[in-house]
Amino acid sequence: MTFGRDSFPDLATRMATGGLIAGIGLAAVWAGGAWFTALVAGIVAVLVWELVRMLGGSPARAMALGAAGGAAMVAAKLTPLTVAPALGALVIALGMLALPAHRRIYAVMAGFVLVSAFGLILHRDDFGLTWMLWLVVLVAVTDTCGYFAGRLIGGPKFWPAVSPKKTWSGTVAGWIGAALVGWAFMAATETGVELIVVSVLLSLASQMGDIAESAIKRRMGVKDSSNLLPGHGGLFDRFDGLLGAALVLVLVKWLAGFPPPVA
Repeated sequence: MTFGRDSFPDLATRMATGGLIAGIGLAAVWAGGAWFTALVAGIVAVLVWELVRMLGGSPARAMALGAAGGAAMVAAKLTPLTVAPALGALVIALGMLALPAHRRIYAVMAGFVLVSAFGLILHRDDFGLTWMLWLVVLVAVTDTCGYFAGRLIGGPKFWPAVSPKKTWSGTVAGWIGAALVGWAFMAATETGVELIVVSVLLSLASQMGDIAESAIKRRMGVKDSSNLLPGHGGLFDRFDGLLGAALVLVLVKWLAGFPPPVA
């Protein structure tokens, strides 16, 4: 195995952009409350905009639907919880009326974004800073381990028809990294070993979120969701994993409760 600067041609740009994103995100996670809600709402607005543009929607309609998605996040936080599904359904319905094609893809992916993003807001509100950091760190470690293992080790592809660059070595490295994050937070919070299992499950969910977005980009013939982030592509390219993990965490809470009981 040989590697050098050419193995990571975009590493410096990726690190600079990633550091800026991480700084803004961690500041909002730390502050919580309205700051975190505002950040999530802004991210949702951009994600819906990118989605509509990828699916062939006009710039004006993409901007309008993105604004509607962000506003729906804020409104869902300020109104009773039972109102949130109706707000999400409205954003999905507006998009299906506005798009000339690929309406089913929009409905599925917009629903994925809205449910996952609102799940992040509720997770920060209900479980506080520690468990929000756990979620963010395990997704970041999954992505980082996968990136470096995939570049350095390579090997068989995980799902070449959908995501040609993702390898089994990177996928498994992501699981191992997430398990270590789960172990560290288990030790710090004195919760049960179930936390390691949940961490690996969410690591897989984050990878599936990335693959789902890759499938859309492959279907639409685009490399990135947009060019907003140097070295990373679009915001969707950076947050697909976190959204995938957040969606499965919603199911984990509903089916098994969270956090795991104290050991």
